[in-house]
Amino acid sequence: MKHPSSRDFFAYWDDKRGTARAPDRADIDPAAVRGLLGDIFVLSCEPKLGFPFRVAGTRVCALAGRDLKDSSFAALFAPESRREIEEITTIIADETIGAIAGITATRDDGTKAHLELLLLPFNARPYTPVSVTGVLAPFDDACAALGAFTLTSWRYLHQPEKLLPRAIRKLQVARGLMVYEGLR
Repeated sequence: MKHPSSRDFFAYWDDKRGTARAPDRADIDPAAVRGLLGDIFVLSCEPKLGFPFRVAGTRVCALAGRDLKDSSFAALFAPESRREIEEITTIIADETIGAIAGITATRDDGTKAHLELLLLPFNARPYTPVSVTGVLAPFDDACAALGAFTLTSWRYLHQPEKLLPRAIRKLQVARGLMVYEGLR
């Protein structure tokens, strides 16, 4: 992650999830990330509707040039990137893993703007709608309304598997010589 907003929000999200794969939506306190709220958004996981925005920060709305509530997240992207961003968002919600992406967009004067997109899941609970949160932050603070976004790069944020307490107890009980099989 290159953008400070992405790093800060990921650190907060990671702290809130503890040993779980993702935090509950109720665990995220907007007051704790007050300085990042302009870059943060929440998407409803409804692929047929293009993952509509539930909430979008003021800076995210300014990048789109309009209020984004209930509008399609996928519609922000150019047609050649739309299917890919829909697949990435679906995998994030289904597999409970995060993703980081590089995005380019066109300014009014025709120059390119570079942005970073962080997508993070919430813990899916029975009888609650599935949603995804994230950060969309430009590297240039002088960005105004931008044209269609194009996905330039992305990767999933595979979380290191944490040892379960039972596995740790087994390792504490093992004493003496341990033999590991391998090739010569």
